[in-house]
Amino acid sequence: MSTNLKISWTHLTSRFRQLLVAVLSVTFGISMYIFMNSFMAGVNNAQTEISFTSMAHIKIYNDLPQEVPVLLPKPSDQQTVVFVNNARNIRYSEGIKNTTPILETLSTFAEVSQITQQLNQNVFFRNGVTRVSGNLSGIIPESEDQLFHTSEYLVGGDLYELDRRPDGIILGIGLAEKIGVKNGDNISLLTPEGVSKIFRVVGIIETGAAGADKSRALISIATARQLFSKNRSYATEILVNVQDYNQAKEVAQLMAPSIAYKVEPWQEGNSQLDSANVLRDILAIAVSLTILIVAGFGIYNIMNMTVNEKIKEIAILKAMGFNGRDIVQIFLFQSVVIGFVGGLVGLLLGYLISRLIDNVPFKIATLTTLPIEFDSSDYFLAFLFGIIITFIAGYLPARNASRVDPVEIIRG
Repeated sequence: MSTNLKISWTHLTSRFRQLLVAVLSVTFGISMYIFMNSFMAGVNNAQTEISFTSMAHIKIYNDLPQEVPVLLPKPSDQQTVVFVNNARNIRYSEGIKNTTPILETLSTFAEVSQITQQLNQNVFFRNGVTRVSGNLSGIIPESEDQLFHTSEYLVGGDLYELDRRPDGIILGIGLAEKIGVKNGDNISLLTPEGVSKIFRVVGIIETGAAGADKSRALISIATARQLFSKNRSYATEILVNVQDYNQAKEVAQLMAPSIAYKVEPWQEGNSQLDSANVLRDILAIAVSLTILIVAGFGIYNIMNMTVNEKIKEIAILKAMGFNGRDIVQIFLFQSVVIGFVGGLVGLLLGYLISRLIDNVPFKIATLTTLPIEFDSSDYFLAFLFGIIITFIAGYLPARNASRVDPVEIIRG
């Protein structure tokens, strides 16, 4: 060990309590950085997972034109002025009448992981005198389960019972409570066209998305096509999941030229979800960096106090031939040791806190504990930021110490 490092080590070990306070400030800052980022990432992932229980990464549907050209009679002369009042928009088609060629086109994209189709309509649910409006979704149970993991959210019943029973229906838990039914009960369903049919409740679903749970019901798509008098290849929406949901917008742009319908990525229709995730990430980074900076100020104060206490020793060292670079090295080494030790302990403490919170019971949808995301990049960045901040906090007092004039100090 060189003379400079020996002097640094002596300074560190001679004031153990001061050293402990400095190390603990770095430890606390890094552990909180890790915990905050892990917790916010877990919350974002949980929120996204709950949202994607009823929302696909990409939705394909018939986007009806809002402006329809008006055919006018040819005026008898150029001086004739024609006024159009209260023009009507005419809907030439609704839904997707033939889904087969679209499904074949989608299967050619390597980025696509799952595909399903739905027939969605607003209907009325009735149980005795209770009548509630809601959304009825005709689904293919197998592909629906692959896309949304629907069977995991059932609190009673069997999703695949819809394939075995044409009169089977699965209700959201909030909807079932509103109309007062449970598994095995019968309910009456009324379409806007006046068609009424009796269904048997074969399952209750709880996704955690309150809006969907209070208004949505599922039947097989074959039954839905029959109920609404549609052909066997009709659907209102084709839903697609891709390998990485963050790349949905780019994949949708690739699909759009090949498909004659609206191709909408989830970011376009749910920008508030994307914005909320970004804001939570910014908040977590801001809070955790603030904690690290505060820890840096603590180290700066400690190093500054050390320099003031050792000012006469610094003057003697410079009088003995030590130059400014040696003085910087002596005090900077102390700061780096504090940052390194505090960083390692902080990584361990941050992991233990995250693991402890990860086991705290918290029941919502499929979650059973508070959500924590363990990402190695958070640990690397926390340690890196900790070393950088402690380096800066130690360098500033060390630079001031290197500029001490030994003659003035010794003379007093």
